[in-house]
Amino acid sequence: MKKFSLKKMKTANAVIADLLAEAAGMVRPGVSTAELDGWAEEFILSRGAKPAFKGLYGFPATLCVSVNDEIIHGIPSDERILCDGDIVSIDVGAVVEGHYADAARTFPVGDVDAELRRLIDVTAVSFDKALEVCLPGNRIGDLGFAIQSYVEENGFTVIRDYVGHGIGREPHMAPEIPNFGRPGTGPVIRPGMCLAIEPMVVTGGWDVNVLEDFWTVKTADGGYASHHENTVYVGEGGAIVLTDHSYKGNYVEEH
Repeated sequence: MKKFSLKKMKTANAVIADLLAEAAGMVRPGVSTAELDGWAEEFILSRGAKPAFKGLYGFPATLCVSVNDEIIHGIPSDERILCDGDIVSIDVGAVVEGHYADAARTFPVGDVDAELRRLIDVTAVSFDKALEVCLPGNRIGDLGFAIQSYVEENGFTVIRDYVGHGIGREPHMAPEIPNFGRPGTGPVIRPGMCLAIEPMVVTGGWDVNVLEDFWTVKTADGGYASHHENTVYVGEGGAIVLTDHSYKGNYVEEH
């Protein structure tokens, strides 16, 4: 496994933090998902980074843009126009000098139903619950349990077939990070890890279908989906969120 530089990880992830902070202003009725993709690619390149997803495993775009009952891996299209009342998940990565960033947010489009706004909020807070227990010596199962418990207490469901992951000099690394689990199980969380923690939460059941494009993953029952992901670094005293400037994490020494 290649050793990463935390300084370079912070540089790559700052690009994505800035992009997602501006993305809310780009999401509005009448915009196509291809327009969002073009804007994001230009943004990443302008910051001296490269899109991490474009060409990865054959994926054709900079963004994964997933609308309503699409959970992840939606392919941007000129024909997919955002409409008032939609919710849209934007998953995006960047790479700087071989160091990867990965994060996702779900945004409301125009006037969105209150229950769908609650879905978005619960998904985001479930990430916070995982962050609270993302501590050296705890286990990956503690993260999944924290996410699952909060989501189910609020009447929603976590997706089982797709998970978070380690990240660093490669976009996807061990360990896998399910959004469900039992406390005290799974790999030990250790200082020096970078983890992409990404709750995927739905209004219905967790069964999924993959479309004929071989990428887009939808809920089998038509339930709506929300996705909230951040890349975090685990230091001796806790975890720092690298893809959201609003978090004030513990100081960790760069290496």
